[in-house]
Amino acid sequence: MKGRAATEALRSLFRADNVLSLLLVFVPVAVAARFLHWGGLWVFAFSCLAIVPLAGLMGKSTEELAERLGAGVGGLLNATFGNAAELIIAMVALHAGKHSVVKASLTGSIIGNILLVLGLAALLGGLRRSRQTFDRTAAGMGCTLLTLAVIGLVVPALFHMTVLLAISQGKVDSGTGVLIEHEMSLLISIVLFASYVLSLLFTLGTHRGHYAGEGHAGSGAEHPVRVGKALLTLLAATALVAWMSELLVGAVEEASHALGLTEVFVGVIVVAIIGNAAEHSTAVLAAMKNQMDLALNIAVGSSTQVALFVAPVLIFASYLMPHGPMDLMFTGFEVLAVALSVGIVNIAAQDGESNWLEGALLLAVYAILGVAFFFLPETVF
Repeated sequence: MKGRAATEALRSLFRADNVLSLLLVFVPVAVAARFLHWGGLWVFAFSCLAIVPLAGLMGKSTEELAERLGAGVGGLLNATFGNAAELIIAMVALHAGKHSVVKASLTGSIIGNILLVLGLAALLGGLRRSRQTFDRTAAGMGCTLLTLAVIGLVVPALFHMTVLLAISQGKVDSGTGVLIEHEMSLLISIVLFASYVLSLLFTLGTHRGHYAGEGHAGSGAEHPVRVGKALLTLLAATALVAWMSELLVGAVEEASHALGLTEVFVGVIVVAIIGNAAEHSTAVLAAMKNQMDLALNIAVGSSTQVALFVAPVLIFASYLMPHGPMDLMFTGFEVLAVALSVGIVNIAAQDGESNWLEGALLLAVYAILGVAFFFLPETVF
């Protein structure tokens, strides 16, 4: 009996929620590392570890509020806080003028969710099953929205090449070219943001039956204590994520040099994974429970949210930042990476089912892109 009790205690200790709770110790450790001058590498590492459980708390609080306040408010909360950690990190980097890191983290979030997260979900969920199925309508709409995101990246990149050609021929001066690119980026961001609002109407309204995890709407008045606690937790976690993000961004340059990595690789791989860690674990656990619809909606939906919601919001916010507006001029390799990722996911999702081999292949594509970003010179960006 004692042996069984000890086993159960160990299982309880290593449950995902408990592991995340244990990681909260790195919040004060990160602060100590910053103010005691332990070095940028340690500040960066501890800040990353601190953001993971805080993002998890934000996700759990958002789900609780969505469940109690109904689908409409829940949809708005999920749109606002679904990628909150990612958005906060990007905002801090934007304020610091690190536009390349911001763009790299956006690229990394998009390809990470649809390759790494979906790949892990399909692999681990399919190990004990010959196949897993999901709603083709929901998957198809998600892939269509991702294709729109690719268009939103390809057009500015091609436009930038056209402007550079015009500048080299003396038809347009460089100052006018930059101004035109910023105006175009702003207008495209408005279109992308409007498309995201329409996608919310589709998933939460007209076609909500195709989407898993709609939640159980309840009256906030029936559970005032739980709603109040969830709201306070959400606000506190958001404030701490903002603080940890400031420490992380401030140390990213020193940490990347200490590790021998480019800032872009850190943004594409490390920062992107940290910012979405909570969603990653949720999607994988859902797939292991044979809830592939939910796993797919989380992975694809998160990438869609980054491209159509987070990116436009960052463009809007950049006009209020001290270093001037950011544009949507991603490098050719970043655009290619997103386009290839969306293309392979479109192929994998078109039959409405997945298996462990498809998951392994998605992970292989992610590994190939990661290797390429690792060896890509900083001067390319």
